[in-house]
Amino acid sequence: MLNFAQIGTPKALTEWSLVVYVAIVSTAAVSLGAVLGLGSHPGKETWATLGLAGVAALSERGRVRLSRTTESSIALVPIIFAAVTLGAFAALVVGAASLLGDFRPPYMKLIVYTCTRAITGALAGFAAAVTASLLPDRFTAIAVATVVAALVAEAADTAFAATTHRLRGNGTFSNAIHVIGPLVLAALPMYVPVIAILAAAYTEVSAWTLPLFFVPAVAAQRLFALYREQTELADELRSANARLERAGLSFAGALVATLDARDRYTAGHSAAVAVYARDIAVRLGLSEDQQQLAHLCGLVHDIGKIGLPPGLLEKPGPLTLNERRQMEEHSAIGEHILSKVENYADIARVVRHHHERVDGNGYPDSLVGDDIPLIARILAVADAYDAMTSDRPYRDAMPSRVARLRLAQAVETQFDTTVVAAFEAILASADEAYREGSLSSESGSNAHRSRPAPVRITAPRQQAAV
Repeated sequence: MLNFAQIGTPKALTEWSLVVYVAIVSTAAVSLGAVLGLGSHPGKETWATLGLAGVAALSERGRVRLSRTTESSIALVPIIFAAVTLGAFAALVVGAASLLGDFRPPYMKLIVYTCTRAITGALAGFAAAVTASLLPDRFTAIAVATVVAALVAEAADTAFAATTHRLRGNGTFSNAIHVIGPLVLAALPMYVPVIAILAAAYTEVSAWTLPLFFVPAVAAQRLFALYREQTELADELRSANARLERAGLSFAGALVATLDARDRYTAGHSAAVAVYARDIAVRLGLSEDQQQLAHLCGLVHDIGKIGLPPGLLEKPGPLTLNERRQMEEHSAIGEHILSKVENYADIARVVRHHHERVDGNGYPDSLVGDDIPLIARILAVADAYDAMTSDRPYRDAMPSRVARLRLAQAVETQFDTTVVAAFEAILASADEAYREGSLSSESGSNAHRSRPAPVRITAPRQQAAV
């Protein structure tokens, strides 16, 4: 019940709009029914109308959920058949009766859709009658009238559904059209020819051909039900994939937290590399799956460091040659850890190779050029840049311009030229916080950090960073 003290609030306006809308469609439906009913003459068509009404009600029970707030059914098929063969009043009755198949609360919704479906049937009947009267050839008239009636019925039904969707506050009018439209466009070519053929048989051959309508109607109902089941299964699969993806990110986050807890100097490094890697993948035009892979690999690229000897990560000064060799084992250790995780095979491979160099002087396998996975080449650039622009226990962070210059100097030896060019394009238009590694949600990630300090790893040959 409306509270008059709330008039003017969005909720009250929505409720009043619904009341006015219900009053308008109810009045229109009752008026149309009264006018058309006075001009009708019960006869043999009564049983045909009742039969079609039953088919429509049955069809309504097989609704397909298109979205959280939108459903669809094939109830318009018997309504259009009635519009073409029996006239506007019969189509109105069949339309109104279709909601009997879905008789359940909320009853306001039942009233609205009963009235709008009745109006839709009447409009389709008028359209079919006018169209048929303009064409001399009977079969042509039936075919064209079926097409016009179907278009009018689908347009009216969609418009009513979208209007109700909007007034109930479930979304915009255009959003509902976007959800319903594709199904309507796909369904029209499938059922219109069948209705036209059966309508011609009913009107030109014998009324006893009406039972033939029930065969394709039941078949269509079954197909629609199968479509609904497939849609539900697809929704469940998407939901399951989303849960798995969240679980994967949670697992990766747990691994990163484990590493961060051990090495306070690299805390936040993996999150920053993940953002940089994903942004480079986006810049290179890679698929969304590859972008997500780059982000996830960035999060876990250094996870192998948890398997290094105690004290190595925490050492405040430069590493000895033997310590450097131990440090270089972290990518292989990371692969070994991640290969034990289901569905992480691609991630494990990238992690193994993220310290390879395009000239073949990287580790652990000395791969050359395109033999190195593209995501690993992306990680190499993102990892090196973040390492150079982060503070370390024994030196301050490099300015972004210096780190970018070193990346450019190492193309075709340490780094892939295309990847460095893409990253430079990103950095050139980025703000200072992004260049310094203080990433925010504006960069597409929830990673927030304040100048982490990656452990220094040197290599025999001069490199930008490792």
